[in-house]
Amino acid sequence: MHVETDALLEDALNTAENGRAASSKTALKPLSLLPLIALIFYDVAGGPFGIEDAVSSGGPLLAVLGFMVLPIVWSVPEALITAEMATTFPENSGYVAWVTAAFGPFWGFQEGFWSWISGVTDNAVYPVMLLTYLQEGVPVFKDGWPRMVFLVGLNLTLTYLNYRGLHVVGNAAIVMTGLTLAPFVIITLLGLPHLKPANLVKSDWSAVQWFPFFNVMFWNLNYWDSVSTLAGEVRNPGKTFPRALAGAVVLVVASYLLPLIVGLSYSADAADWDLGYFAVVGDRVGGRWLGWAVVGAAMVSQVGQFEAEMSTDSYLLHGMAERGFLPAAFARKSRHGTPTLAIASSALGVLAMASFNFLEIVELLNVVYCMAMLLEFAAFIWLRIKYPSLRRPYRVPLPLWGCAAMLLPASALLLILLIGPIIQGKTSVILFTAGACVLGCTLYPLLQTARSRGWMAFRGTSPREFREILYSMYSPVPEAPAATAPPTWLENE
Repeated sequence: MHVETDALLEDALNTAENGRAASSKTALKPLSLLPLIALIFYDVAGGPFGIEDAVSSGGPLLAVLGFMVLPIVWSVPEALITAEMATTFPENSGYVAWVTAAFGPFWGFQEGFWSWISGVTDNAVYPVMLLTYLQEGVPVFKDGWPRMVFLVGLNLTLTYLNYRGLHVVGNAAIVMTGLTLAPFVIITLLGLPHLKPANLVKSDWSAVQWFPFFNVMFWNLNYWDSVSTLAGEVRNPGKTFPRALAGAVVLVVASYLLPLIVGLSYSADAADWDLGYFAVVGDRVGGRWLGWAVVGAAMVSQVGQFEAEMSTDSYLLHGMAERGFLPAAFARKSRHGTPTLAIASSALGVLAMASFNFLEIVELLNVVYCMAMLLEFAAFIWLRIKYPSLRRPYRVPLPLWGCAAMLLPASALLLILLIGPIIQGKTSVILFTAGACVLGCTLYPLLQTARSRGWMAFRGTSPREFREILYSMYSPVPEAPAATAPPTWLENE
């Protein structure tokens, strides 16, 4: 290697040492265990709002089985991979670092770009869902300029809260988690004595809408990896991440399954299960006050989910800018320590999707997210094969063949969701996905050309240099003089 690379390696090793020393000063990191659990809860679920369409498209039996089986098939594997990879590469570029380490900066950029697009598309769901509950009591928000003014105003207000800092968002998420779940704890306690098991096994296989069912189920149980883009803001990530993900898995599954079982005991008619039906369930179980409490919880939930998603999306752009994938402007922070331009860009992305309805948004984001997840799975397996000595503070307790077997059902689900729109002829989804692919493949070389020619300011190393030093940054520092030995990332290129 050239002298420049040796200097990069020395700088990387010094950075790693400084990072380890700084990690003991936990006051510098805004996220501890409970705020992290709350943010994961809101990234993934935020309560049972949105599972109504699983019943309307699949029926009671499929919905119950789905929330019992899919967490094992999908959520647990994704959470385990996130725990291993986020603790191996504890920085805000998150899964971009994983994929870059495995397959190079081009694919790392695609991973980040696709994940950001699916994230801001997903974040457009929450104001729409909030309005769906609110317009039952305030019909003026159903359409026209009042609806648009409300969406824009809500977006700006919540974006400002995110701008104020992760300590604000994390602590607020803990409070909002309690407020969101409180009505459903009451519904569960009052409703379980009236459980009707026969309602839970009702099915009409001829009426099942398979692709909408899988889309809604997948949307309700995904985004476990999103929190990896906050890894650089977490205190003691090697211990905190696995514990937070384990706690969040239990919390998410319980918040879905228990209210669903109680709700089905009061009505097993799939036609009743429209978005917002849990307000009706609350009214039937405990009276009008509990129905309104569910509406209030829905509003709190959508705010919490918006804030959690906005945090992960904006810190993803910030992390990519720190590693040279995006211009330095995306890495600049406000006086509150938040990435201003990254937050503003994510807010604009949300506004661009505000005119779509719930199911349309879910279909659009799922396909792009599936592509990103397949890349993450492949990177996880490849790093296990190619770099078994990579320092992994948390390691999935399975051998390589066990990890591959664990990911097979999850990968099959991703492929089903990818080919679904093609089979159904969903032109809007196909064009949206193709646009994301073309734009990502075009942006990466354009940005690197802008860097090399000095058209824009970039921070730190280039993406290619980042890949060269990435292994050394997060491996144990070897004894001198081996510390300056060149990495082997590019030995097969």
